[in-house]
Amino acid sequence: MALIIGLTGGIASGKSTVSRMLLDINIPVIDADLEARKVVEKGEKAYVRIIETFGSEILTATGDIDRVKLGSIVFHDEDKRNQLNAIVHPAVRERMNDKKVKYVDSGNSVVILDIPLLFESKLTHMVDKTILVYVDAEVQLNRLMSRNQLIESEAMARIKSQMPLKEKIKLADAVIDNNGTIHDTKTQLIQILNNWGVLEKA
Repeated sequence: MALIIGLTGGIASGKSTVSRMLLDINIPVIDADLEARKVVEKGEKAYVRIIETFGSEILTATGDIDRVKLGSIVFHDEDKRNQLNAIVHPAVRERMNDKKVKYVDSGNSVVILDIPLLFESKLTHMVDKTILVYVDAEVQLNRLMSRNQLIESEAMARIKSQMPLKEKIKLADAVIDNNGTIHDTKTQLIQILNNWGVLEKA
């Protein structure tokens, strides 16, 4: 039986860093954000439904969905965000599940599903265990402003569109405190994987 681990966090919490660490030790990672980009490419069913819902003004000159324009609409409007999620999430889940089955069928005993909104979207049924990458609120805000060149109000709007990290702690099977160094983060990750017997399997 393969162990399916859900990796989650918040925007700018350092989840991608942990994801890369897992890839470095040859544990396959299926990235929900990556799959979400693929399902909205031209010709995909979700692409057509998004244009029907939000109008052609969200398209670039080449006909692709302008993620910045769409993001600015949904980040400030919960109803519109829910509409978008209802289109994108089922398509993403389907792609992720197909990939997971392929990894397991090819002999992988551990597979990571990297899902930013794992708890918000109630997707814990897709995984056996969950790891949360946590940072303090001030660190999260500063990292996001710096990384995405956002002013404080813009960064806060993005953070507030997700469940607070402190609430996610109660829901996770294991938590990585990512306020420290990369070395600290990796040490915690390896400890969790050892506790779950993952490194013996991988």
